[in-house]
Amino acid sequence: MIQELQQRLLAAGYNPGAIDGVNGPRTMTALCLYMSRGQNRANCEGIGAALAEHGGTYAIFTPLRLTHFMGQLAHESGLFRYMEEIASGAAYEGRRDLGNTTKGDGRRYKGRGPIQLTGRANYRTVGARLGLPLEAEPTLAAQPGIGLRIALDYWQSRKINTAADADDIMRVTRLINGGTNGLADRIAQTNRARKLML
Repeated sequence: MIQELQQRLLAAGYNPGAIDGVNGPRTMTALCLYMSRGQNRANCEGIGAALAEHGGTYAIFTPLRLTHFMGQLAHESGLFRYMEEIASGAAYEGRRDLGNTTKGDGRRYKGRGPIQLTGRANYRTVGARLGLPLEAEPTLAAQPGIGLRIALDYWQSRKINTAADADDIMRVTRLINGGTNGLADRIAQTNRARKLML
């Protein structure tokens, strides 16, 4: 798949540079840049490097899985522009369902990463799984590479590969969002990835 993906990226004007191994960081960065329409290079470099390093562990490197993963992340992050929720997080203040039990938790544990990790309890749980001090240092989640690892962990914890394998965008969306918020754009972003990878 990788040589074909590189050829398609070249044809689309996104040069991954020299072949850097199967699903290597240059190619994954070029894929992110393609999905972001050439914008947000710094975020895409962090995401590309982390995807190349950790994607195999999460079995994301099939055409359908990568298509749905990149399509959903492109929607969630505003084409990889936002690694932190624009809102202040005040709306999450006192949300016990998110583990926000201490004053200031709403702002401190607002959404971060390409799939918005939100709430003290989620920062604690995901941080423990990844071996990262996310509860103590929540802004780490806004670093593109760490945010990508969080997104992969979320994807795996929700068993989204199964829905991606079935090419079921409605189910993928519900597993990501809990509903169908932004469905039209999610379909558009997934179809953009589909043109490249399928």
